[in-house]
Amino acid sequence: MILQLGIGTALIVASILIAGGGFLLLEPALERSQPWLLRPPHAGKVLVLLSGAVLWFLLILTAAVWLWAAAFLALGLFATIEAAVYFSVVAFTTLGFGDILLPQNWRLLAGMAAVNGLLMIGFQTAVLIEVLRRVRTAQEKHRKRSFQGK
Repeated sequence: MILQLGIGTALIVASILIAGGGFLLLEPALERSQPWLLRPPHAGKVLVLLSGAVLWFLLILTAAVWLWAAAFLALGLFATIEAAVYFSVVAFTTLGFGDILLPQNWRLLAGMAAVNGLLMIGFQTAVLIEVLRRVRTAQEKHRKRSFQGK
């Protein structure tokens, strides 16, 4: 049990580092695109921003899922990469189909993968909202300055 908790905790920490690193890479891209985002019209640009951010977050979630799948394979818990990735996705999203299970002496990892998935999705949602809030606030300030300058 202690081994499972240690491995699960290490995987959660690694996933959090992946998510944090992804956010650190996203921040400069937002800064570089700010002049474009501030110029009217805004609606289409917000759609592009949200679509890009969601795709970026899906990439980060996919990396975390693959991290867990690689750990399951390294521990010899699945015979194929397909089974390891499938189980990782099912656990991460808390679907819990039950068609593929971890061996009984490793089942604690399934719950930890589910907790990791919840944390990652919550973190990514919070970041997405923050990105949208920042851009919309900057657009509104820019619009007010432009209106006052005319």
